[in-house]
Amino acid sequence: MPFIMDIYSKEKRSEIMRSVRSKDTTPEKRIRSLLHLHGYRFRLYRKDLPGTPDIVLPKYKLVIFVHGCFWHRHQGCRKSSIPKTNKEFWIQKFNNNIVRDKIVKDKLESLGWKVVVIWSCETNNDDLVLEKIIRAIRS
Repeated sequence: MPFIMDIYSKEKRSEIMRSVRSKDTTPEKRIRSLLHLHGYRFRLYRKDLPGTPDIVLPKYKLVIFVHGCFWHRHQGCRKSSIPKTNKEFWIQKFNNNIVRDKIVKDKLESLGWKVVVIWSCETNNDDLVLEKIIRAIRS
């Protein structure tokens, strides 16, 4: 199979990748708004917790990670495709993300925290998001 070149220059690709946000993403803001609307109080990005969770509800000892489907490999989601170029690099990067996510989840649970993962594609469904959070709070 011939090597397929990126359609963007190296500089343009770097610019695109730099624009990918890690904090205050639209899906995170939607969840925070939903939580606030329903009277939940939370903290953001607690650096003293493993993995610096996106949203922390200290009262319930609950952390929420809002995972991008592409970066964290949401099983069965159409957004978790593998780029056609430099496949080995991407597969390794995705595998590292999956392993790191598992380690962080295990550490948090060993510290007594409940962990909820909400995928970015789920954030358009307020009922689903609330159900996941409430189920975790009650467990």
